[in-house]
Amino acid sequence: MHSAAETYSPEMQQLKSTRTLVLDSGEPEAKRDEIRRYFHATWDLDERLFDTLADDAVFTLRADPLRHPLIFYYGHTAAFYINKLILAGIITERINPRFESMFAVGVDEMSWDDLNEAHYDWPSVAEAQEFRTKVRQVVDEVITTLPLSLPITWNSPAWAILMGIEHARIHLETSSVLIRQLPLERLQPHPLWEICRDRGEAPANALRPVPGGPVRLGKDRNHPLYGWDNEFGLFEEEVAGFMTSRFLVSNGEYLAFVEDHGYQERRWWTEEGWNWRQYRRAEHPIFWVNEGERWFLRTMVEKIEMPWNWPVEVNYLEAKAFCNWMGEKTGKNLRLPTEAEYYRLHQLAGLPDQPYWDKAPGNINLEWWASSCPVDRFESAGFGDVIGNVWQWTEMPISGFPGFEIHPYYDDFSTPTFDGRHNLIKGGSWISTGNLATRDSRYAFRRHFFQHAGFRYVESAAAVVIPSIAYETDDQVSQYCEFHYGDEHFGVPQFSKAIVDQVLAMYGDRPRRRALDLGCATGRATFELARYFDQVTGLDFSARFIRIGTRLKEEGFVQYTRLEEGEIVSYHEKHLAGFGLEATRDKVEFFQADACNLLARYTGYDLVLAANLIDRLYDPAKFLREIPARINPGGLLILLSPYTWLPEFTDRERWIGGFRRDGEPFYTIDGLKEQLAPQFTLVAAPGDIPFVLRETRRKFQHSFAEMTVWERNRA
Repeated sequence: MHSAAETYSPEMQQLKSTRTLVLDSGEPEAKRDEIRRYFHATWDLDERLFDTLADDAVFTLRADPLRHPLIFYYGHTAAFYINKLILAGIITERINPRFESMFAVGVDEMSWDDLNEAHYDWPSVAEAQEFRTKVRQVVDEVITTLPLSLPITWNSPAWAILMGIEHARIHLETSSVLIRQLPLERLQPHPLWEICRDRGEAPANALRPVPGGPVRLGKDRNHPLYGWDNEFGLFEEEVAGFMTSRFLVSNGEYLAFVEDHGYQERRWWTEEGWNWRQYRRAEHPIFWVNEGERWFLRTMVEKIEMPWNWPVEVNYLEAKAFCNWMGEKTGKNLRLPTEAEYYRLHQLAGLPDQPYWDKAPGNINLEWWASSCPVDRFESAGFGDVIGNVWQWTEMPISGFPGFEIHPYYDDFSTPTFDGRHNLIKGGSWISTGNLATRDSRYAFRRHFFQHAGFRYVESAAAVVIPSIAYETDDQVSQYCEFHYGDEHFGVPQFSKAIVDQVLAMYGDRPRRRALDLGCATGRATFELARYFDQVTGLDFSARFIRIGTRLKEEGFVQYTRLEEGEIVSYHEKHLAGFGLEATRDKVEFFQADACNLLARYTGYDLVLAANLIDRLYDPAKFLREIPARINPGGLLILLSPYTWLPEFTDRERWIGGFRRDGEPFYTIDGLKEQLAPQFTLVAAPGDIPFVLRETRRKFQHSFAEMTVWERNRA
């Protein structure tokens, strides 16, 4: 640690304008030196941030009840290197296993109403410093000795080093937000963190047009800059023209909302927003300080007279409430921009990307100040702060682009945020450096979290389409996603496809107009049937299952977690196109329904499939009595089941087989013949179709379902 009075050389000042690395040009040894310099600059900048803490005791203060104290983040960025280098197989020895576990995972993804008071036995600052010193030495040695060739790509060993560097730069920013929430008397000024001194009245804001046009987002694996996994893939959208505010919303502009009792009016807030406001008892933005009739602003280590012309810093919930309020006041339909709309504005501005600019064209990358600045200081194409100053909230929850893949070194970087509750922020802030300051960066935070983030508003007639993006984590649903769309195991063909293939092989010239998949679960058989039928309906009692089929129909893909071992999961994305089923999407529909109590409209089918359903019904006999009326004469009923009768699904007295009658075994096939004989004819000998249900990477259920094919009598 260094004292605040220490002066810094020009070289130290250069820490504030370090650029991310270009990875596809130059000579290997020269690039190795660049990586080394980038690593040490990042490390030194992190150290200088913590020099703002007045004493060691500040490290264990909780700046935010939802976050760890700063001692965690001080150790976390160092432990990250070791954990990732071991995962990548680059090193094999740990430095301090306890620290590398303690400092591994934070609580930043907690909900605002989900407090964790677990006790942590934090090390002393001296112990953490000693650990950091050893880590720095190890990483430097790895950089020196690691085989290196160009270009450096996603698959290169050096990617793990770059991942550690860019991860540290993320926490440079998030830690600065926490420092900003600590008591001022526990902090000290520092020459490397000088704020902007230009402040005054807020400029008038106004809506200006942004012409529509195509937007193409996402990197490919040959991109010259480092990227996190969520940046890769391809997304294209034709953006309709819209109006957006010339400037970011300033403190002065936001003051009108505060003075109009915006924080007390429930109608401006979403339900989530109002719950948060009540929980925090918020009356104004968190970094505003009210003293009598005077307003002040809290910067990182100072309290200053309110700069009304600086951008307001709020969370998404506050930004959304302001848009709702201002929309009613002005009679306009105002909201926050989408990700694609932000990039349309970025295209209009024509800004170069970091690291290719000569001087930052906005208050970003620490190239100007260690604070915000006036919203009219940096303009491009008539718009202020297209990049920099503060992050800009969007309406969009983060998700992976089509083609998204998880990087194996950091499988939980992006996917925990793909839950519909983390909204994208765009453009970067004054302390966004490295990857954060690049055009393609994609970061998202819980809507109630604080960053150095503000917003601009948009007027547009275009509806905001929020994709269904969450990875399915429901254990049973995820298991069926894998059962229907995952890998085959032990040479056993995919169950749903095998059923449909076998049925259609003997289907003959029967009509192929409408089919019904009862107990469709996540819908694989529904889509498979749609290869051959004009229209297929999938029904299931569970809405949890139905939404997977609906998502596949609407978006063509599904994302889910798969249990590997203990608490370890892997993340998977499956596309209908990968199974040759893309063309079936317009031919299927999914609804929630009770197979024992179907609506009258579910009738007129040429084929009804009920796979692994009969022994899970609460009244299977009722189902068998009523199903004939749903099937056209000459149509087929396909039943499959392993006949695992259990009282928790079907009361013992309602089983249709699997017991002794008159002292003799009475199997389910006997019960089916008894129930269906009046109206159906068994048209093929019963046969077994095997299936494998995966539970974990080392546990599978290998079962056999008996398939019976019944033709409804024509007269």
